[in-house]
Amino acid sequence: MEKSKVLLVEDDYAIMRGLRDSFSGKGYEVSFEMEGPAALQTALTGQFDLILLDLMLPLMNGFEICAAIREADIDTPIIMLTAKGEEESVVRGLNLGADDYVIKPFSMAQLHARCSAFIRRYKQKQPELYTFAEFQLDLSAKTLMHKQRGEIKLTPKEYNMLAYFLKKDGQALTRQMLLNAVWHSTLLTTARSVDRCVNTLRGKIEDDSRRPRFLLSVRDVGYRFSSGAA
Repeated sequence: MEKSKVLLVEDDYAIMRGLRDSFSGKGYEVSFEMEGPAALQTALTGQFDLILLDLMLPLMNGFEICAAIREADIDTPIIMLTAKGEEESVVRGLNLGADDYVIKPFSMAQLHARCSAFIRRYKQKQPELYTFAEFQLDLSAKTLMHKQRGEIKLTPKEYNMLAYFLKKDGQALTRQMLLNAVWHSTLLTTARSVDRCVNTLRGKIEDDSRRPRFLLSVRDVGYRFSSGAA
């Protein structure tokens, strides 16, 4: 059975070490960061089942990280770690998209119970297979199959883009949203990178890429995927 993946973000080394050892001992695959910018970069990969996020961090605080994660349309559960008596901080974090909070010092048993519940609900709502027309994208195998043509070879960027489009079926997505979701960084990429990837993906899934059926352009916005499921 695949391990659940947890990202721990905490700048206190003693607390971080305790969390890391405890979650590893429970069978989780653990990643950790101790500074804000590095934590955000790691979180934007979208590869985690849960994020434990301390609010007070060097260089970038937990509020900024939480807001950026949600702006990237990543719905991984976020549990904030906050000091006792910071009620206003809790409310602010929840308004920014955090799912829950735990007040320090906390019970490790209670923390694990909360994390387990959030991960269970998060995984339950994640389908493994997406179907559109005669195509089927398998998230567990990371393959795109066609009923007549067999497997359609995709580059990693094409696969990640198609998976993101299918998760957001029918929604208009900006190029910036696609950059965040697929490239996880805009330092060395531009909107043209999105357009090029869209064009190559269209060449693999559309009968006529000049008149796309699935991957539609949205004027002045970006793109929208239409699977025809609605």
